[in-house]
Amino acid sequence: MSSVRNDTPVTRLCTHTLTSLHYRDANLVEDLMGKKTFTEVMLMQILGRTPRPVDMRVTDLVLIVLMEHGLTPSAIATRLIYMSAPENLQGAVSAGLLAVGSSFVGTMENCSRLLDRILAADNPDAEALAIARQHRETKSAMPGFGHHLHKPVDPRAYKLLELAKAEPDLAGRHIHALETLSRAVDMVYGRSITINATGAVAALLGEIGVPTNVMRGFAVISRAAGLVAHIVEEQQSPSGRFIWDTVEHAIPFVGEGGKEGA
Repeated sequence: MSSVRNDTPVTRLCTHTLTSLHYRDANLVEDLMGKKTFTEVMLMQILGRTPRPVDMRVTDLVLIVLMEHGLTPSAIATRLIYMSAPENLQGAVSAGLLAVGSSFVGTMENCSRLLDRILAADNPDAEALAIARQHRETKSAMPGFGHHLHKPVDPRAYKLLELAKAEPDLAGRHIHALETLSRAVDMVYGRSITINATGAVAALLGEIGVPTNVMRGFAVISRAAGLVAHIVEEQQSPSGRFIWDTVEHAIPFVGEGGKEGA
């Protein structure tokens, strides 16, 4: 009989003895090292089940897509913090990760909430139209749609959906919900608006059973790798000082009277 009280917090993630260490019920040395990939063990830990091959293929697609997108706010933050404190690599990476949110990189979570509404609705088409109309009336951004750089379509999104549709082991419910929402968005806005990468990511992670409130974690995992690459480049070809100088000269000081200072 277990000696753990019903109200005692427990963990199922990891335990150790003097001679062994376990991830869940798997022995790290005997069962995982040299036998499993990072993606496989990560999914086992996060989802609490043995991942299927399709789960790992989809996750790798998502991690690759989210890893890098140039000098975005997260990469700029990392480079500037590394310039200021080069002894603190992890601090620079963590600064960049703080930019993974509802406006950049992490928007798959917001899109997934909309897909959850469509999937739960008795009339998915009507729900999708209601969502699109609500966002247009309130002039709020539509999560998972539109892109300021990629037009007329975000090529990453449609490649993700193409590859996912080729997977016979995916049910396709979340992908169908995203496409239903896409049709509603185009109808309400009167023009074609691209599904963006995070919209497609929301659908793909939903297909493999990742809960909505966990999805942003996959962006954090992926972007951390990309930010380490930015630090490597910053070590070889520093740009932090240039970014700082550029901003300092591009944004003038104005006094109380609105005149530029000396």
